[in-house]
Formats: sequence, structure tokens, C-alpha cells
Amino acid sequence: MTPSVPLARRSNTLSSSLGLGDKLFASSDEKKFARAMETGLEAVEVGLLREMSFADNLADVTSRYLLEAGGKRVRPMLTLLTAQLGTGNNDNVLIAAEAIEITHLASLYHDDVMDEAQMRRGVPSAQAVWGNSVAILTGDLLFARASKLVASLGEEAIRLQADTFERLCLGQLHETIGPRADEDAIAHYLQVLGDKTGSLIAAAARVGVMFSHAPEEFQEPVVEFGEKIGVAFQLIDDVIDLSPRVEETGKAAGTDLRAGVSTLPLLYLRRLAETDSDAANLLNRIDRDLNAAAYAEADDAELSAAIAELRDHAVTRQTLEEAHRWAAEAVAALAPLPDGPVKKALTRFAETIVDRSN
Repeated sequence: MTPSVPLARRSNTLSSSLGLGDKLFASSDEKKFARAMETGLEAVEVGLLREMSFADNLADVTSRYLLEAGGKRVRPMLTLLTAQLGTGNNDNVLIAAEAIEITHLASLYHDDVMDEAQMRRGVPSAQAVWGNSVAILTGDLLFARASKLVASLGEEAIRLQADTFERLCLGQLHETIGPRADEDAIAHYLQVLGDKTGSLIAAAARVGVMFSHAPEEFQEPVVEFGEKIGVAFQLIDDVIDLSPRVEETGKAAGTDLRAGVSTLPLLYLRRLAETDSDAANLLNRIDRDLNAAAYAEADDAELSAAIAELRDHAVTRQTLEEAHRWAAEAVAALAPLPDGPVKKALTRFAETIVDRSN
């Protein structure tokens, strides 16, 4: 039986996507920029539905499942934003934006299998609905479709996609294996975030410059911006993961921790526990309850209480501060770009990313 999925809440306006609206874009040039972004997003949405069609009923349903479940389209948004540094929304820019988003969606199917995730974007994950094999094959189909799109853009685009895909895989591999005995766990974690999230966001920003024929010297700043804002994005997710607001996050508090992911608050707590007895006590309770949960023996009330204590602990505030630091560095990387609506929008985007935890 085909599952029923609510229609996606489309990112039809700049304000709904990133909090960018008329108050920010007041001049005629800025309003023209905003209209170009809206038009581009609408074209990308149409293109995504077109490209995620495989002349196979099951494949069409499974491949569009997460697309239609929602999402902010952050990566195509960045492609369209940086394209405004050049000629704007030409055909190649739109193709690149679609390929980046399809790559992202493909990675979600695979991630949910590896993490044994039950929910994604507020709906049951694909592997929870159809099983691991269908979810993996759907992800593979989407990676293949993204590759076909990228192939039409030329050798440089193919090389960029290959490099990015390599980093996506290495990030997942390193997350799965964990840090070496002689490796700092926090540095390892930040590198995983850079590979798993920063690399694709950086690629999204870069292709906008590449295919809009913007000055080549703009590539390095937007790539650095993408790498750093990607890390900031995931660190904010670490904070949000501890939130009890299930109706907003679509997940129970501590979902990542329950799945065995050592997020930054927990890593900070482990470091602090070496010298602080209160931190060591909290860490012991979390580890005990998580281990019991793995064998379905946990008292969920005790685990939830420990997660709530972690949420209110200084290490979570420290994580939030670290996210703000990465976002500030991302904005600083934009210094070589000309003043105007693109720099303003990217700066506001960075602010919106770190404001998600409020």
C-alpha cells in the first residue's frame, strides 16, 4: 500500500525560506533581486519534480517521498543567491541547483538507513515505510539522476560532484568508525560535520558562481562561507536535538543521542567529566540509560530527565556559542564580495541559521 504523505510546504517566498522579506529588500534593485530568487526557486521546484520521475510507479513514489515531505531547499537557495553575483538564473544554474538538491535528498535516504532513523521531516522515514533495501536503492537512483544532470554541465562540474561525493562518504565513514585513539574527539566531530554537511553546502554556493559566469575570485569566499555555515547549521541541530518541542522538530528530545550519535554537547560533557564530578555524574547517567535503551531496558523517564539536564547544562550553551563562532567566520569570509543584496542575503542567511534554536 502506498503511504500517504502530506504535500510539501513549498518554499515559495524568500521570507518563508530564510526570513528575507520586504523590510530587508527595500530598494528597487533589491526587490528585483528578491523577485529573481522567487522565480528561480519556483523553477527549481518544477525541475525537481520533473527530474525525479523514472517511468516506474514505485520509483516515482519512493524518490519523491522526502521531496514532498518538505524541506527549506537551503542548497538550491544558496546556488541561486550566489548566481546573482553573475548573470543570474540561466539554465545551467537551475540544473546545478537541482542536481545539488537531489544529491542532498539521496544522502538522506542513506543516512536514515545507517542511523536506523524512524522519522524524517515529520513523516516516517523511507526505510521505516519500505525497508532498508528500497531506501538504499532509492538513494542510489537519486545519486544517478544527479550525476546525469551534472554530466550535462561539463568536466569541471563532474569533478566537483565527485570530490563532494567523496567527502560525503568519508564523513559518514568517519562518523561510523569514530575517532582514532590518538585523535581529539571534538576535532574529529567537527571534521565529520565539514565533510557531511559543509562540503555540499559549499558546492551549492560554488556552482552558482561557476555557472552564472561571475568573477572567478568570488568562488573561494562563497566556498569558505558554505563550509563554515554548514558546520554552524549542524551544531545548531545538535542543540535542537535536545529540544522537547516534538511538534516543531518532528523528533523526540535526544533522538540523535538515542541513535548513538555523540553530538557536541555530549562530547563537551565527556571532556568536562575528566575534571568535574557533577559532569561525570551526569555523563554516567546518560551513558547508563543510553546503553539500557539499546537493549530496550531503559526507563524512558530517567533518560528523558538526563537529556533535559544536558539541555540546560553549560556544555549546550557552549555548543551554541561555537555555532555562532562558525557563523561569524562564515560571514567574515564574504568580505571580498561586493556590497549589495547578495552579501546582505548571505549574511542574513547565516543569522537565520543560528537563530533557529531560539
